[in-house]
Amino acid sequence: MSWRDRLDRLARWESVLVAALLIDIVCNALISPYFMSAATWSDATFYFTERAVVALPLALLIIAGEMDISVAGIIALASVAMGLTAAYGVDTPAIVAVGLVAGLTAGAVNGVLVTLLRVPSIVATIGTMTLFRGVAYAILGDRVLKEYPASFAVFGQSYAVGLISIELCIFAALAVFTAVLLHHSRVGIAIYAIGANPIASRWSGIAVDRYRFLLFCGVGLASGLASVLLTSRLGSTRPSIAQGWELEIVSIVVLGGVAIQGGKGTIGGVVLAAVLLGFVTFGLGLLNVPGIVMWVVVGAMLIAVVAIPSLAERLHRRRLPVHTS
Repeated sequence: MSWRDRLDRLARWESVLVAALLIDIVCNALISPYFMSAATWSDATFYFTERAVVALPLALLIIAGEMDISVAGIIALASVAMGLTAAYGVDTPAIVAVGLVAGLTAGAVNGVLVTLLRVPSIVATIGTMTLFRGVAYAILGDRVLKEYPASFAVFGQSYAVGLISIELCIFAALAVFTAVLLHHSRVGIAIYAIGANPIASRWSGIAVDRYRFLLFCGVGLASGLASVLLTSRLGSTRPSIAQGWELEIVSIVVLGGVAIQGGKGTIGGVVLAAVLLGFVTFGLGLLNVPGIVMWVVVGAMLIAVVAIPSLAERLHRRRLPVHTS
């Protein structure tokens, strides 16, 4: 590997995220004496796994040139569906199935609005974000549902091996699957092509609307899975569950280097961004930093993500030689 290749590799956004993660770990270790323990790191994973489960398929959707900001509303709706199902005394597998089907159905609604009714995805999902959350409030009001069987807690409160949670294992498996799908399959090639130029993709024979519909369904299904994990960890359902998560999940995707206009991004970057935001949030929580300060930190990181590449491109253009006739 030449020195130029090494510089190009270091310049990749994933390398920047790794450096930022290492800096954050060192800072947290210096500030808090409890941060470097295995138990603390295990607890920190709960700060990003549920959100990251949704961020992975959402990254595919954004790379394809679409957007879904209804994910938190889907989580709330799926949780309400599971809570009502559990109130009838059914077993855990049926409760989980209801949550997944509810998420998949909500994702399909978004897909129909965008691909069949031609509603812009940002407009459609703003509407369904309010709709899904509104339905959850309309059904429950101020009530809280807690009639879950004891076995349901295994998804959000149990550990697979040692201090490695089941949530983390599910996220890791989904990350591997999504990475293979995007970076090592024809599906991934089609997703990149659709995001880069949907018109040319149609002329080349790619079923653009079918891909978009399936991606919306995938995001809905992942939101249903995140609802299972979150509801299991909390042990209860309320309509305010996952309030504000849509912005956090989109933040993970954007911080991971996925271009908001589509056609660019990697799953590795999304995974690193999820871990970075999780550790930053957890570290600030150990210091009893108010939530509003955490949002300021996340906002500053997002601004840097958007501004730095734009600034670098402008500087590169200024250095190009000017040709005169």
